[in-house]
Amino acid sequence: MGMNVGSGGGGGGRRGGRRGGKKAPMSEINVTPMVDVMLVLLIIFMVAAPMMTVGVPIDLPETQAKAMNSETQPITISVNPAGEIYLQETAIPLEDVVAKLEAIATTGYNERIYVRGDTAAAYGTVMQVMARISAAGFKNIGLVTLQEQDK
Repeated sequence: MGMNVGSGGGGGGRRGGRRGGKKAPMSEINVTPMVDVMLVLLIIFMVAAPMMTVGVPIDLPETQAKAMNSETQPITISVNPAGEIYLQETAIPLEDVVAKLEAIATTGYNERIYVRGDTAAAYGTVMQVMARISAAGFKNIGLVTLQEQDK
């Protein structure tokens, strides 16, 4: 709470104050527009991020099982109707499934691995993938399904 005590009526002791119309350059940065832009970008990325992780399009079977809680992102292996196998979103042959899993498993053989098989995919192909993963020593293997909708 400071108070300017001077003669001359607020001109700082000078007569007439600033009359030439010249203004001193503003030396402060106005942060409000930048914060507004950053908040809009944050909202856009929060909405768009889940849409970018779609993965391989397959038609999952429906079950009455409850959803699992997970702290970390599991490794996903998908089998589409044509029998092609995908590790995350990369197509790989059946022979390379175990080698690729061992290369990307961060927690070793305790890594969570989800197998997604299309309803039109051959049952034998999905079981071959699961058998190879299990034979390699991976313990946490799960099948991904959709929850049934009440009709």
